[in-house]
Amino acid sequence: MWGLGRFVLIVAALALAGVAAWRVAIRWHPSIERFPVQGIDVSEINGIIEWPVVKGGGADFGYAVATTGTIARDRLFQQNWEAMAAAGMRRGAVLVFSFCQPAAAQADAFNTVVPRDHGALPAAIDFSYAEGCVDRPERGALIRDVTEMIRRVESHTGAPVLLRVSRAVEDDYHLTDAFKRSLWATGNFFAPGYGARAWRMWRASDMHHVEGIEGPVNWNVAAK
Repeated sequence: MWGLGRFVLIVAALALAGVAAWRVAIRWHPSIERFPVQGIDVSEINGIIEWPVVKGGGADFGYAVATTGTIARDRLFQQNWEAMAAAGMRRGAVLVFSFCQPAAAQADAFNTVVPRDHGALPAAIDFSYAEGCVDRPERGALIRDVTEMIRRVESHTGAPVLLRVSRAVEDDYHLTDAFKRSLWATGNFFAPGYGARAWRMWRASDMHHVEGIEGPVNWNVAAK
């Protein structure tokens, strides 16, 4: 009986330690001294956001998903886009790339949704694998299609795009070798080391909690 009681105490202690670690993890962000510019990226899954509160919580900028593929427009993009500006935050738009739809058409869809704003942050194109899309084009064909996509988006925005490339996609396609654009890399808690060049943006946590948003949000830092 004593052995069972001791076991229960050990389990309880481990559970408490796990809760404590989780509480630390959801508030963690890289050092402000090392990375003074930090912010979030969001989509409609984050719900209604109180942007002035988020800014007060330490976010200097925000990126919002505008479109996914050719026809999926983020239902909260326009609201987020306007609210970021009203809160005095720098703002940027994200095109989530689909390997299952024509790249040029995806660029055109993005351009119809995102207003021209020469004061905005560079538009970002997200390359990551998504459930429900199993197409994996040959690298040469993908590079040709993405080249046209980038041309169209940059013609609209007037600035070089930022490429948010997951480690899995980079391993398969080496996009950072093909395109001389700034890299937005991803990696929870540990600075990523993949890609042909040093990252300019790092998504440091996808579980960060900040006042003004219900639930976890992606937290990012910019390189100096």
